[in-house]
Amino acid sequence: MNDVSSAQPRRARVRAPELIGKGGWLNTGDQQYTLADLRGRIVVLDFWTFCCINCLHVLDELRELEEKHRDTVVIIGVHSPKFVHEAEHQAVVDAVERYGVEHPVLDDPELATWKQYAVRAWPTLVVIDPEGYVVAQHAGEGHAHAIAKLVEELEAEHEAKGTLRRGDGPYVPPEPVATDLRFPGKALLLPSGNFLVSDTTRHQLVELAADGESVGRRIGSGERGFADGPAEAAAFSEPQGLALIDDGAAVVVADTVNHALRRLDLATGAVTTLAGTGRQWWQGSPTSGPAREVDLSSPWDVAVFGGKVWIAMAGVHQLWTYDPADEAVAVAAGTTNEGLVDGPGAEAWFAQPSGLAVSVDGERLWLADSETSALRWVDRDDSVHTAVGTGLFDFGHRDGAAEQALFQHPLGVTALPDGSVAVSDTYNHALRRYDPATGEVTTLATDLREPSDAVLLAESGDIVVVESARHRLTRLRLPEEAVRVESVAHRTQRAATEVAPGKLQLDVIFQAPAGQKLDTRYGPSTRLLVSSTPPELLLAGDGAGTDLERVLELNPSVAEGVLHVSAMAASCDDDPANEYPACHVHQQDWGVPVRLAAGGVGRLPLVLAGMDAG
Repeated sequence: MNDVSSAQPRRARVRAPELIGKGGWLNTGDQQYTLADLRGRIVVLDFWTFCCINCLHVLDELRELEEKHRDTVVIIGVHSPKFVHEAEHQAVVDAVERYGVEHPVLDDPELATWKQYAVRAWPTLVVIDPEGYVVAQHAGEGHAHAIAKLVEELEAEHEAKGTLRRGDGPYVPPEPVATDLRFPGKALLLPSGNFLVSDTTRHQLVELAADGESVGRRIGSGERGFADGPAEAAAFSEPQGLALIDDGAAVVVADTVNHALRRLDLATGAVTTLAGTGRQWWQGSPTSGPAREVDLSSPWDVAVFGGKVWIAMAGVHQLWTYDPADEAVAVAAGTTNEGLVDGPGAEAWFAQPSGLAVSVDGERLWLADSETSALRWVDRDDSVHTAVGTGLFDFGHRDGAAEQALFQHPLGVTALPDGSVAVSDTYNHALRRYDPATGEVTTLATDLREPSDAVLLAESGDIVVVESARHRLTRLRLPEEAVRVESVAHRTQRAATEVAPGKLQLDVIFQAPAGQKLDTRYGPSTRLLVSSTPPELLLAGDGAGTDLERVLELNPSVAEGVLHVSAMAASCDDDPANEYPACHVHQQDWGVPVRLAAGGVGRLPLVLAGMDAG
């Protein structure tokens, strides 16, 4: 695998296809745009979908680039849905506000632009030069540094040619809306009887009275940031999960975009940091150690189980623990591979675990595994089990026996007194129930709006649901009988690649960005992991290795399936004079639907990092 230096000539340029999307444009003041309207600017297309944690990471990676090059660069989010709910226009409007997207977004519910650019994975970044040509494509996270260098080169080149146009971009912020909460994430019943709510989009915690409406106090400045201190000065960044600690005197907060755990003293309102550095965890970083010295990755929820704080580490598809006794963190379950695999914690696979709850008897830790639309649990011996869910690509709203029941991207789970579990079935706008005694799934309530969590009121038997997209808490009486819902099943809709049965050459294309080279100082700097759904699809070629190319053997008796490919590459600045070069990790997971057909392709290329302009 050879590096590409900036001295090498640029490849033949490809004219960028037009931007089309049935849902139209957001964040532009209702103005519709074409690529011709953007000529003279450097355009970065961010193909994303709002369920995808890697996509949310990229939104944060791009903020600095967006601010620094605001007069030359136009970032355009191309929203390309995975789940049915994500194809709803209002859901995209909500997500753009929820995650603080400060650039234009093209709503492409039918994946028209996705197909034009031959995108295969969320997220994918495409750079278009001021003359309208594609000059780079990157899949996955970790490419902000390379794109920033490319932008500087393009600015210099097109300034000299007279083809660079500076000025204000097309972004028009939406009008702010006055509500007490804005896209709240999680809620917690306090010993006082009040509720503590993570007011995620406003970067605050809000204490509400027992009525669930009256605001008592706010914790946090309301500005995105990472700062300890008194209630009015502390800063969060999109906080989510909450759990009582220290015998109810304090709350641990999953400060998601700060990649940290914070502690709120309930008596004083003071905020301190328990775990995390503020930096995102990458492959090769420590996975255990002193809590304030180890990087975390998008902690989404927290729960106290077995004397430790368990963390739903959505960003790396794992469960971690924080031990208050020795102030240390460690991986408890998950390999970082995305998928649904049960077994011992060290071998299990998760996909964006986003909700945690401890069973009433304290013997199980329930979890909402959102990207697999699954309800799962962990035993005290750290073994992992699945109650409902089949994998990354099947979802819907179907009640009945657990083995055929379906959820759609649930974010919350709540233990009920009878041993059953209430699931905040977020993308189905429903509250569901799973009963381990009968193995049945039923629907408790519908017509909610993106429920993300629920709190049980033990005395009354009521349940308070966080209706995130309605910006409120909603109190419900648990029904005596389940609501009847017509069953709907879905599968992620992406065109399958027709491949020939037998041998298939898999090539993950990685070329180190300009000015960088593969980091081989401590051994191989690349990793490739391959698996399939169903497992019988692959006769050979599955498993882990360090080469980014591999021959797979496909089973001719399996008509179709999904190839799961996870790739990682590390590159460092190529400057012999620099004793401590800056290094960067590039990683991406693909789920590639394939259909076996005579005459299908014999090679599957996947771009991890594409050719930069040189």
